[in-house]
Amino acid sequence: MYDVARSAILASELVLIPVQPSPYDVWAAKEIVDLVQEASAFNENLKTVFAINRKIVNTAIGRDVIEALSEYPIAVMTAQVCQRVSFAESAAQGQTVLETDPKGAASQEIAALVKELVETGA
Repeated sequence: MYDVARSAILASELVLIPVQPSPYDVWAAKEIVDLVQEASAFNENLKTVFAINRKIVNTAIGRDVIEALSEYPIAVMTAQVCQRVSFAESAAQGQTVLETDPKGAASQEIAALVKELVETGA
């Protein structure tokens, strides 16, 4: 699995690292960060960002995850995706939240994430 991740990173222009707001995810991110830093030696244009995913709204850990990730030399996206039932409901229908509830909070979060990626060139 490690070799597959390394190969994928080496072949990429952008590595988007999803991180749930939990100490376990923050600690586990180190392995990917190490792979990204290794790949950067071969691809100096490689862009990498953290994306907060499955954040539970109005929780301390949801707020603190950005600070926890600051120990890594990788930017954290401003746009965050929260844990919402609509993601599971849309998947159960074989669709995305953009299809099942295009004006809902989940769709707005996905749109904000995409917009930030495009605007920052990440």
